[in-house]
Amino acid sequence: MAAVIDAAILAAIRARLDRALFVPAAGYRAFTIGETDVGCLDDARAARLAAFGPRYFHVGARRVVLDGRLDDPDARTDAIEDVVRTLRAEGALPGWRNERYRVANRFDERPLLHIERGAARYFGLRTWAAHVNGVAAGTMWFARRSHAKATDPGLLDNLVAGGIPAGMTVRAAMIKEAWEEAGIDTALAGTARAAGEVHVARALPDGLQRETILVHDLDVPAAFSPANQDGEAIAHRRVDLAEAARLIAVDGGDDEVTVDASVVVLDYLARHGEADAGGRLRAPDDV
Repeated sequence: MAAVIDAAILAAIRARLDRALFVPAAGYRAFTIGETDVGCLDDARAARLAAFGPRYFHVGARRVVLDGRLDDPDARTDAIEDVVRTLRAEGALPGWRNERYRVANRFDERPLLHIERGAARYFGLRTWAAHVNGVAAGTMWFARRSHAKATDPGLLDNLVAGGIPAGMTVRAAMIKEAWEEAGIDTALAGTARAAGEVHVARALPDGLQRETILVHDLDVPAAFSPANQDGEAIAHRRVDLAEAARLIAVDGGDDEVTVDASVVVLDYLARHGEADAGGRLRAPDDV
């Protein structure tokens, strides 16, 4: 199939994502548990962790190492919980969620510890999310995020998009988020097709995002109308694929789409022959 997305729009998408998916080449140290590097910390955050002392961290020029006496997942989780609650009290963690993420380098690995979701970027930890492209007859749905969201308030997002908390499978998280964010019942959500993964790495004010997004495509009925259940989406918008491409090229304003969702939409357009990814589809993930 010939690409139908205008070349100028595709160039604008690439330029926007090149600006957004940026991690400085220097100024980061590995966050290490035992012999395993699991995160990345900038120098300022490494210096703050050094102040907690050797009971928690050993801070060197190239890495921040969790104290070796914390030698099992429960002990590590308890120690990190002390640290992140202090950081929260200082205002360093704006997105507290009362939900934990698993800390590992692969989704199928036994976690080294669990950490409050809102602290993952502070430590530059690998996280996982499930996103769904809701599509119908050459159109795609977007959701507008609540203005009360700690991350990307008011921006457009994939129809379904959510982090995968500790103890939950990819499929269970996708089905849960589909109901909460768009009112999609289990029967329909269960027909979503796994479509691979994309990776996002970027420096943000609250730390370093290193996220693997498990992408799904879901065909919804032509008469489908999303209905948010949890207050995290305040409106929905259905557009044709050319307009979807235009939206992910927008940088600022009411039409801006989150970077995460933009990468997912670009992936969809490339997989379905609507755009030539030109070897630049996958976001850099080398930190």
